[in-house]
Amino acid sequence: MTSDPGAASVTMDSGPKATAPAAAPKKRARGIPFKFLIPAVIVLDLLALIVTPPFPKGGTSGQACDFPSCFVQSAIELPPPEVVVDLAPDSAPSPVPMIYFHPSISSTILTMWIVMGLILLLGLAATRRMRVVPRGLQNAVEWAYEFGRDFAVGIGGEGARRYYPVFAAFFIFILLSNWSGLVPPIGKIPQLRAPTSDVNITIGLALTSFVLFQGEGFRRLGVRAYLGKFFPIGEFRHGIGAGILAMYVGIIELFLEFVKPVTLAMRLFGNIYGGKVALAVISALTLAIVPIALYGLEALLNLIQALIFSVLTLMFILIAIEGHEAEDHAPGHAVDTGNHDQSQPNQSQPDQSQPVAA
Repeated sequence: MTSDPGAASVTMDSGPKATAPAAAPKKRARGIPFKFLIPAVIVLDLLALIVTPPFPKGGTSGQACDFPSCFVQSAIELPPPEVVVDLAPDSAPSPVPMIYFHPSISSTILTMWIVMGLILLLGLAATRRMRVVPRGLQNAVEWAYEFGRDFAVGIGGEGARRYYPVFAAFFIFILLSNWSGLVPPIGKIPQLRAPTSDVNITIGLALTSFVLFQGEGFRRLGVRAYLGKFFPIGEFRHGIGAGILAMYVGIIELFLEFVKPVTLAMRLFGNIYGGKVALAVISALTLAIVPIALYGLEALLNLIQALIFSVLTLMFILIAIEGHEAEDHAPGHAVDTGNHDQSQPNQSQPDQSQPVAA
């Protein structure tokens, strides 16, 4: 709304001229790194293939290696871990089986100790200078703790709040153990390997979980009541048929209790070791672009496996103490409700509370 057309033309012409030069460099700055990233990775792959070509597993550098069989075999780690320190060399098994009992420090045990040390250092750093108003690392750790606690309570109810530290301990340790296999030094040298890619480590974790939920069942219910879940002899009071059926179901549940640690150990080992094999095969047969995408998928699957193990451990604990919760809390709740209803006539609803109390 002006009578001066020249002013309008000057304003419209000057606006784009002032903003156009400022926007152009930003587009160029964003495009420059990605334009040369893929060719640089391909060139680096080709140089690595020429300078340090693959050689047969157990051989020396420079030996002929046929594609693709030799490439794949040289990159795959066999299930038995590498023995770093043999504490009893005279009785060492040869060849080393997948599951064995021998005093030695394997590559998975050494990596497990490193992961444990990192967890302890993280805990010490987060609690070194605690403040009422958290910030920095303390704030992040407290947020993660509260988020995980709410997640556990949302799955198992209020009874899971007491056992959340067990859930968190398994989750953090297994997650970092899984992710350790994605760090380049680990898995690339014989002395270091992801702990959960060794079935001996996963069996140890599963047995620890088994002792926890079995011990908690005995502690909360007592020996007689807990064994009564598997040997319900009292059901014979309702007839021979009911007693035999209850004993049959109880014995099946008893066998299932011993299947739980087997499934925990083999599920974790199978998924983590299978993921490592898949990464090794893809890395040996393709350029580095494809393995990078597979690394992201493997990191997500490792997170899911750590969550599955910790959630199942929490659920097994809650199932083990289920009889205690039903016997102790349900009758008490009914008595409390009756007392509460009898106290209502003196307050607000005298007519409606009498039938409930009766």
